[in-house]
Amino acid sequence: MFNLRSATDVSKANSFSNKMRRRRFDIFKKLYDQIPKPVKIIDIGGTAQFWEQVGFAGRSDVDVVAINLAAGESGFDNIKIVKGDACNLSEFGDQEFDIAFSNSVIEHLFTFENQRRMAEEVQRVAKAYWVQTPNFWFPMEPHFHVPGWQWMPLAMCISLIQKRRCGWRGPYTNREDAKLAVEEVRLMTRSEMKELFPKSQIWDEPFFGLVKSIVAYDGFSDPS
Repeated sequence: MFNLRSATDVSKANSFSNKMRRRRFDIFKKLYDQIPKPVKIIDIGGTAQFWEQVGFAGRSDVDVVAINLAAGESGFDNIKIVKGDACNLSEFGDQEFDIAFSNSVIEHLFTFENQRRMAEEVQRVAKAYWVQTPNFWFPMEPHFHVPGWQWMPLAMCISLIQKRRCGWRGPYTNREDAKLAVEEVRLMTRSEMKELFPKSQIWDEPFFGLVKSIVAYDGFSDPS
């Protein structure tokens, strides 16, 4: 029997979500391979586990600085986990990194203005970037696992998550906690991504004739 929560569990190497991530990463790697080595990557919202899964952990040709909510030990010499704010990377200089990488993070910033701030920082700190986010128009909302969740009125979403667990969140007995959980996720459209990353190329990730997620990238040569 298909289990949606298990299928979207990124902690499981062979979950559906991780298989989709690896497929996307294969496209990223073709772009990455064209960058002179060694390569410095800033991964906004990343983990050592992800880079280990894609085979970049422990390598000498790449160094990764992963920005997250808390600092930690990665277990690998070429991966550093530091505490930071996706909307304010002022501790890093202009073009300090070769690549800014981000996977399913920009939609977790509550507002479009915060998303704009992250986009500006991404384009400031790196010579090239790859930013992925779920598509607002894909019918299955990937965080709450409710079809059409992102199109429902806010009050309906809050009421629903107070009563039952929705994806990885809830139930919340306190309405303010429920409201915060719902408002944290703001899915983006293709046109919004293009607005925030005006020089980028946009790749639409296909899934049975629909667009599952959107990637904005720039600063690479096109893969051959």
